[in-house]
Amino acid sequence: MSQTEENQKVGIVSAIATTIAMWLIVGVALAEEPSRWISPPLKQLTSFPLEVASDIKQRADARTEQNLAESADAVLIQHRELKWSRYLRSAAHLPDWLDLGLENRTRFESYDHPWRTSQQVGNGQTDAQIALRSRVRVGVGGNGPVRFLFEGQDSRAYLNDAPGGFRDSTTVNEFDIVQLLGSLTVHNVLGTGLRTDFHFGRMTMDLGRRRLVARNDFRNTTNAFDGFHWQINQGQTWRFRTFIVEPVIRDEVRLDEQHNKLLFWGTYFESRHLPWFQVEAYYLGLNDKRATNATPHRTYATLGGRLYKDPAPGEPDYEVESSWQIGTRGETDHFAHFQHVDLGYTFSFPWTPRLVFHYDYASGDRQPDDSQSESFDTLFGARRWEYGPTGIWGPFFRTNLSSPGWRIIVTPSPGWILQVKHRVWFLAQAADFFGSSGLRDPTGQAGNSLGHDVELRAQWAINGNLDIDVGYVHWFKGSYFDRLPPSAGLPSGGNKDADYFYLQLRVRV
Repeated sequence: MSQTEENQKVGIVSAIATTIAMWLIVGVALAEEPSRWISPPLKQLTSFPLEVASDIKQRADARTEQNLAESADAVLIQHRELKWSRYLRSAAHLPDWLDLGLENRTRFESYDHPWRTSQQVGNGQTDAQIALRSRVRVGVGGNGPVRFLFEGQDSRAYLNDAPGGFRDSTTVNEFDIVQLLGSLTVHNVLGTGLRTDFHFGRMTMDLGRRRLVARNDFRNTTNAFDGFHWQINQGQTWRFRTFIVEPVIRDEVRLDEQHNKLLFWGTYFESRHLPWFQVEAYYLGLNDKRATNATPHRTYATLGGRLYKDPAPGEPDYEVESSWQIGTRGETDHFAHFQHVDLGYTFSFPWTPRLVFHYDYASGDRQPDDSQSESFDTLFGARRWEYGPTGIWGPFFRTNLSSPGWRIIVTPSPGWILQVKHRVWFLAQAADFFGSSGLRDPTGQAGNSLGHDVELRAQWAINGNLDIDVGYVHWFKGSYFDRLPPSAGLPSGGNKDADYFYLQLRVRV
């Protein structure tokens, strides 16, 4: 069987599995209020499966609300990644100490006028793909002090065989282990009321606002790390974390593995003593000896902090984050920095609108080929919630960037979130690279105006197990793309405005 036929077969199986899961959720929804959906003559015919589905739902929701089985990665990642009713687990009548969950996310996405140097395609070329990500979680331990977790993930992209289609290890990573870890939890350490957790194995992590270390959400593949993590906290008041890991190197087809020439470590402190003045401080170290012509040996430290106040109706909110990097990059000294500011206000109006103004600055290299490296490295961070969709899109990175912008967010009803975003994009240094596009004018004569974009996004969480996300971006490209020299490698038509659209469905059982 050819690779193409095998991929098609897997795609068909995944589609069938998604359909079955969707119908299971629909059945549970019917079980809540069948009179809303089913006419009286059909009620007797459907009463038995509806009763079964209702029983599954009641048991699954009860377990979710009571949090009977905290997972081994509960303190490592965002809580919303874990809080969903395990219908499959309840249907199988599994004991409280055993967790089982399946997730499938299918996304159609398309954009035109590529700008990456790797996409040398015809004028007006459109890149349309279907991204499929499937996960299975198996947890053991329940509420005991020792817990174990396995999470497998399969990430694929279809319709990407056309000339110029974007594909790399951020879009495809087949049949891999994204988490395989154990945890030890101690409550009320020595009678102090503190809790401590120790993790060992392969894990995913979210640190702070997730700008430097993140378990990827929108992206089709996921960052993972092999090593050790320890945390101690006092409820929601404060928390201290430290870790030493080897980042996992993703491969599109082969099993992922850590690299013994890549080491990552750090500490992270969070304080929420004052709701209007919450504080985070961190130190992150990286030693990447995988030196190649494209990626020189990186050895540097990242130090920073974050101050913020959470949004609340009728109140202003803010966020300030500052990160500084020092060390070496190849044979050159490395000194770079990143600055972020948010100023927002949530109005006490219907739909609770929130207006927020942003500004980001990530340093770039002032002079090519000198003795100083100044391009900020975002390490293992995420970008979607701040800069726009990633996936096959995602032109903007936290490096060599200066960008003001604003957005307005409304919640017309429970489960719905609507957003409008507008940002203006500039290169911080005209002579440095534009993100990961491969584009660069070493003379700086192309200028630094990348243009501006408008994004529309709608999210609908039907329930904890089913959600839909749809978005559209129009990028008004700036004069930088018109003034690039032919040697820069801009694809034909890459200076024209670009449109991006996606429609995403996620099912969790």
